[in-house]
Amino acid sequence: MTSLLSIVVPCFNEEASLGALYQRLSSLVGAVYQNSEIILIDDGSTDQTWSILIGLAAQDKRIVAVRLSRNHGHQLALSAGLSLAQGDRVFILDADLQDPPELLPQMMTIMDQGAEVVYGVRQSREGENWFKTQSASLFYRLLESLTDVPIPRDTGDFRLISRRALDILNAMPENHRFIRGLVSWIGLRQEPIAYHRAPRQYGHTHYPLRAMIRLAFDAITGFSVKPLRLASYLGVLFAFMGLMSIGYTLYSWAALGALPGWTSVMSAVLVLGSVQLLILGIFGEYLGRLYIETKKRPIFIVDCIIRADQ
Repeated sequence: MTSLLSIVVPCFNEEASLGALYQRLSSLVGAVYQNSEIILIDDGSTDQTWSILIGLAAQDKRIVAVRLSRNHGHQLALSAGLSLAQGDRVFILDADLQDPPELLPQMMTIMDQGAEVVYGVRQSREGENWFKTQSASLFYRLLESLTDVPIPRDTGDFRLISRRALDILNAMPENHRFIRGLVSWIGLRQEPIAYHRAPRQYGHTHYPLRAMIRLAFDAITGFSVKPLRLASYLGVLFAFMGLMSIGYTLYSWAALGALPGWTSVMSAVLVLGSVQLLILGIFGEYLGRLYIETKKRPIFIVDCIIRADQ
């Protein structure tokens, strides 16, 4: 049994789910993990989330209410909570309760057997439409094919990590963070635990398509340079096709007496122009991230921290 357990939960406009979240976490840690802290991070919410967190911190000394200066996004809010966690083991959970906190005892048992990270693997995703499940499946398989670091499929940030792994994670300074990928990059012994993901019962999702695409770009550009190699491969391919086109044009002029038509010229212009824009876009994604990283700004700003003893 560890001396201190930290539970880290990022929250953004979660006023509807905080009551159920607190009840389930209190039932979970009350009897077994009495020496624990529950870090709830308000990521610039516009509803009553912060007021509720203040009330919870006032009535329960285990609650640490953290307010960020603005909305930084899920990954940076989670990073803020992880930087404040003092536990020997840290349990990461989302406030929507789609991932069951009741798996913590099983995760603790696996870590007792020597694992440094125990991560949840979704066997099913209830309450999600066909497009989201299929796009998520496609994303994880694309990520697996592009990255050199093996990132498990169908996983989220729902996991238990050791103090050793957390210290390494907190030392990583990236602004565009894909935490499940960073944890995989660490290595060490990491063990899965399968579960069925429940549908969201409170509020609505804060990961629309735009946010999912942005996270996918962060994941791919943060762990792979293969898209840059793809640009090179496309350049070689179209250079070869260009040489073939020149040869065909010369043959048509010399042997067939044909002149290049408008259709062929425009087709070539459109294809080459599209490829050039694709390559520029790929370079732009990497260059933009490099530009942000060179500024060395803090990745999040904490407005205030409220504990019962303060």
